[in-house]
Amino acid sequence: MTRTLAALTVAIWLAVPAPALAQGFTTAAEVKPILAATKSSWIAIREYDGNDLVYFTQLEAWRCGVAEVRFSVNSTAAAKQWEMEPCYESEAQPNAIKMPDGRVPYIVLPLGMVTSVSVVVIFDDGSEDRADYQRKSVLTP
Repeated sequence: MTRTLAALTVAIWLAVPAPALAQGFTTAAEVKPILAATKSSWIAIREYDGNDLVYFTQLEAWRCGVAEVRFSVNSTAAAKQWEMEPCYESEAQPNAIKMPDGRVPYIVLPLGMVTSVSVVVIFDDGSEDRADYQRKSVLTP
């Protein structure tokens, strides 16, 4: 009986098509659901070495499919552009964060200066999403 069950399991396994390869997550359609689910983590604030560091790591990690990221500190204007590194579409991990030329995934501001951050993500399909954060909700310990 065990042998028959094993043979049946193998037969079913062979009949089911193999799963498709993971998507490259390089288009708005692919990254929008991820960024929507992780919206509360798009940015983070860390107090370090007498400064406020505002991190954009989450957005950097899912930048393929994003045309532009705009932000503002202590304003809702979202007037500054966050310069992201390119999407490495010809590579196996197009969203890899390489931080070339000494780039860092954060901005440095005087300690305690940041009370709020507004972020607008513009996707490569022209659609937008927005998030507004208060310091206490994104301050890392």
